[in-house]
Amino acid sequence: MRGSRTVLYSSLLLLPAAVLLWVFTYQPILTTMFNSLYSTPRGRRPAHFVGLDNYEAMIADPVFWKAITNNVIYALTTIPLSMLLALAMALIVNANLRGKGLMRMAFFTPTVLPMVAVANIWLFFYAPDYGLIDKFLGLFGMGGNNFLGSVETALPAIIVITIWKEAGFFMIFYLAGLQQISPTLLEAARLEGAGFWQILRRVILPLLMPTTLFISINAVIGAFRLVDHVVAMTKGGPDNATTLLLFYIYQTGFAFWDTSYAAALTMVLLAILAAIALFQFGYADKRVHYR
Repeated sequence: MRGSRTVLYSSLLLLPAAVLLWVFTYQPILTTMFNSLYSTPRGRRPAHFVGLDNYEAMIADPVFWKAITNNVIYALTTIPLSMLLALAMALIVNANLRGKGLMRMAFFTPTVLPMVAVANIWLFFYAPDYGLIDKFLGLFGMGGNNFLGSVETALPAIIVITIWKEAGFFMIFYLAGLQQISPTLLEAARLEGAGFWQILRRVILPLLMPTTLFISINAVIGAFRLVDHVVAMTKGGPDNATTLLLFYIYQTGFAFWDTSYAAALTMVLLAILAAIALFQFGYADKRVHYR
């Protein structure tokens, strides 16, 4: 009797979370999967079953492959660089330095700025001829650059903004992880004659692996959900040079109003994120030392 009451009580406690999880996660996924197998309803023409036609059209879509390529380049660049920069900043502000509180605030400030505000700030930096960066390069005879209007520099320009904005956010987690490391371990390593790089490699980094795994998961999600900066700064141009997968989904669904094809693109995005998550939790998690 008591066991049944415990099960009932536990189920009732879990029910609100389970309802929210179903309504905002699993039900939208199933609806998106269902819609990807139908055509887009237009006017009086209702949707009809088309099977895998949307996925076949996707394979033949050059813009889709361009978006995938851009997103892979974007992720492989922003994730490691922002994490390395975040670790470096955390090591700096964790040291016994004067003014480290001011440095923490300076490093973290880009994180709290709204995405659209960040985009407008960097639009001024990247503006040709009168922008801050171009003015500086002009001192060395290298002015007249249109960073966001060139196929070669548009995506790197977006990557720089992301690293600048995300590094401060990841720094907070690394700083919390550093402050959980026992000073006695660091002191013992110094007594054994270990230098800074040896302590970093043999003591700090292994103990920060749970934090690194958590940050990497957030970084991967962030790398595949960027749309604000692209909408505000480049609209995917020039020549689809900054078209990322989520922006292409947004453009297909809300600009071209092809909701069924957008649903198919969304399923591909979910599949990519699921595969990465399986690797992170199935492989990387086994090599993490939890204290």
